[in-house]
Amino acid sequence: MIRKTVFALILLPALSFAATPAGLWKTVDDKTGKEKSIVRISENDGVLSGNIEKLLEPNVKKDAVCRECPDDRKGKPITGLNIIRGLKRSAGDADVWENGTVLDPKNGKVYKARIQVIDGGKKLELRGYLGPFYRTQVWLKAD
Repeated sequence: MIRKTVFALILLPALSFAATPAGLWKTVDDKTGKEKSIVRISENDGVLSGNIEKLLEPNVKKDAVCRECPDDRKGKPITGLNIIRGLKRSAGDADVWENGTVLDPKNGKVYKARIQVIDGGKKLELRGYLGPFYRTQVWLKAD
């Protein structure tokens, strides 16, 4: 009994100091390395969501809309668009958030998503899955 209590006292502070993805992040294209946008990730009742706050690409119109989106986001402005939905903290790793989705507004595809804060909270690794295939981007802390 004492061992379990000591273990719980050691484990609980470690969980409470797990890096949170909440905040502003610069998205970086995994193919070109160019910064594309600023996304604000918010946590509400243990669930993460993310909205595009600002477009950084000079060749993208600031009033562009998501023409290819398959759901309630179709035709909505890309600035302000909700692209991350439903991510919850992993039971196995306090720094991992999973079982949600991420939307690519360029092509309207929705992918299963997993994110993890890395490099001492300076970077965010976002992995989008479509079946057995995945693509990973590393975003930079913006705030």
